[in-house]
Amino acid sequence: MKIQKSDYNSLVKSIGKLLTESRSFVATQINTVLLKTYWQIGRYIVEFEQGGDYRAEYGSELLQQLARDLSFKYGRGFSRSNLTYMRKFYIKFPKFQISETASHKLTWSHYFEILKADSDLEIGFYVKQCEKENWSVRQLKRQMKSMLFQRLALSKDKQGILKLAEKGQQFLNPEDIIKDPYVLEFLNLPQKERYLEGELEEQIITNIQHFLLELGKGFAFVKRQYYFIISNRHFSVDLVFYHRILKCFVLIDLKRGEITHQDVGQMNLYLNYFRKEENTEGDSEPIGIILGAYKDQILMEYATQNISNKLFVSKYQLYLPKKEDFEKELQRILDRKQSKDE
Repeated sequence: MKIQKSDYNSLVKSIGKLLTESRSFVATQINTVLLKTYWQIGRYIVEFEQGGDYRAEYGSELLQQLARDLSFKYGRGFSRSNLTYMRKFYIKFPKFQISETASHKLTWSHYFEILKADSDLEIGFYVKQCEKENWSVRQLKRQMKSMLFQRLALSKDKQGILKLAEKGQQFLNPEDIIKDPYVLEFLNLPQKERYLEGELEEQIITNIQHFLLELGKGFAFVKRQYYFIISNRHFSVDLVFYHRILKCFVLIDLKRGEITHQDVGQMNLYLNYFRKEENTEGDSEPIGIILGAYKDQILMEYATQNISNKLFVSKYQLYLPKKEDFEKELQRILDRKQSKDE
């Protein structure tokens, strides 16, 4: 009997789908069991410490001895570093087994990195973001090094910071997609080296995946050097994106030096054009972002005042920000709000 090729291909496809789903299910189950096991180990350690003076006097020695004994009996995976984070895992997520304070969707490698954060607010934020945006461990490391939580939090009040930590980044308004500064360390351009705006743009296109990660969830790349004509005059926007969540065009203009008021006027023209000529039914108002190495806050305040378009001015950095500077400013915001409440 001759086998029909179409029927046979359908059979192979069905079996393949079943195998993929089964393997995914098994991997998920293994990960869930592993997380619960590590959480339980952390619980045993904490409860053992609480039963005596071990934590105060012998905490480090306890973990070191435990690491040696467990490694000897059960093999790899029980280094002092791992045990330290298992302990912290239980402390930071005491209700992991019965609630959604921690996500079973993340791997232990994710939690290992997230638990390096100092504050509960930062830990909560990165758990939510990893779950919502499906970050790999490598992407998570990059976002933590670039101080993503602190950069987003500095534009909010205390309640906004608490909400950010609890629910992650939400995209309800144009302001929600803006960062200041944007960190472009992945371009590998030395900070003091002289380069043209075209070179900056070229490096961004070359590293478009990294740039999309920095921009955040929802951005889809449309085109570079988006040309159009008005009254026989040629204009071009450096980079054009479309935001799938806010349903609008996002125009980005790059400036290698200080942002001027002329740059603001130019972006306002771009936004007016896109709103009238490029928007289609269902599109929201376009958003414009001017990215420059420097900006004068007072000048930008006057330049953008009374502009009805969604136009934002932000700085970019070609190096990773200093953690202590962001944390100091963030703590100042939290303390200022707390003193007012008291």
